[in-house]
Amino acid sequence: MLNFLNTIASFFKPAKYPTDSDTEPAQITQSKVLVIVYDPIMDKATGTTLSQQRKWYRTTDLISGFMADLTQISAGMARYQVVQRIDLNEFPAKTDGFRYTPQTYLDVLQGKVSAHSPSEVDYYAILNQHKILQRVARNEIDEVWIFGFPHAGFYESTMGGPGAFFCNAPALKNTSASQRRFVVMGFSFERYIGEMLEAYGHRAESIMERTFGKLSGEANLWKRFIRYEKSAPGKSACGNIHFAPNSQTDYDWNNPTPVISECYDWQLNFPKFKGDKRIVASSEWGNGDIRAHHKWWFSHFPRMAGRKNGIHNNWWQYVVKPQQVIL
Repeated sequence: MLNFLNTIASFFKPAKYPTDSDTEPAQITQSKVLVIVYDPIMDKATGTTLSQQRKWYRTTDLISGFMADLTQISAGMARYQVVQRIDLNEFPAKTDGFRYTPQTYLDVLQGKVSAHSPSEVDYYAILNQHKILQRVARNEIDEVWIFGFPHAGFYESTMGGPGAFFCNAPALKNTSASQRRFVVMGFSFERYIGEMLEAYGHRAESIMERTFGKLSGEANLWKRFIRYEKSAPGKSACGNIHFAPNSQTDYDWNNPTPVISECYDWQLNFPKFKGDKRIVASSEWGNGDIRAHHKWWFSHFPRMAGRKNGIHNNWWQYVVKPQQVIL
């Protein structure tokens, strides 16, 4: 009798993975962002900040350009909204409590002294100061973008929350109070939008690797998507954020060597591949321009209706909202 009841209970137990579908619409995924900018004043007399003194990029321009690129390359499937921006006249604390001063930081830039070690920023101090876990739990924000500078100590991305996993950096421990996963991006206003897309690309790689982690062989579409000629001779697809279809080394985005790739099949025919293979080279992705390559790569991410093996055919639903990844 007990075995019979257990069988009935297991029958009515919800499936861990949703059933497959050819028609389920691709969902637009929106994310509310808290932006934190560390741009300390370097000259009290003039009020000149670090970014102004060094003639680095304006954070406002970086944010607007980055968000516009994401909207374009996702065909509107990934939409970000900055709900608050906090500008801080301070250097962030390191894990041992150390903070640069304007002079000690300039000494590092000028090569007079070595950068402080440990170099990592104290993420937990930031989470506590801005009540980030509580704000995520209240659905006020979905993720955090932090802008800093060389030697600030931020990872390009890291993940917190219950079930947080490696996201180009170790997960933030003891952050389950957020009640859902969230990503903290680390950007630098010394660099431009191409480097922001690179950081976001590594985030996407980590999330999609985990999304398809339980599938093998041809069912693991992520593994198929990132093939390039050097890693999979004769089976090149779209490559990864560092390797274009014909790259021989990291960042080899200006390689003119032609290779046969199925990248157009991904862009035009996914999920019903038609065997569309074409000869491609660096002219396809900007002849070495970092921003152009990354936009090209992201533009091939599936964003179609349907679901296969429990995974949506719109990958942006996972990249933007990692809490949707089923572990």
